[in-house]
Amino acid sequence: MKSAYELAMERLEKSAPTVKLSVAQKKEIAELDSLYASRIAGRELALNDEIAKAAGDVEKQDSLREQWVNERRKLQAELEDKKESVRRRKS
Repeated sequence: MKSAYELAMERLEKSAPTVKLSVAQKKEIAELDSLYASRIAGRELALNDEIAKAAGDVEKQDSLREQWVNERRKLQAELEDKKESVRRRKS
């Protein structure tokens, strides 16, 4: 007799089958992760320097922090889009 968990996993597998990635796809996704991690870190360092230079100007600091949040969100969305396109390609 199957547990409720096993039955749910079977239904999920039927509606959204698991995609098997090739070694090349896994490598490309890892490279994308690395590239975007470095882009995000570089941009964060640059904006943190600007925030430090704006010491005393709270509005400018807040504006720079908001800019950082938006840029990080944009870079993460780009990364996910690229990873998804790699996943969709046939191996």
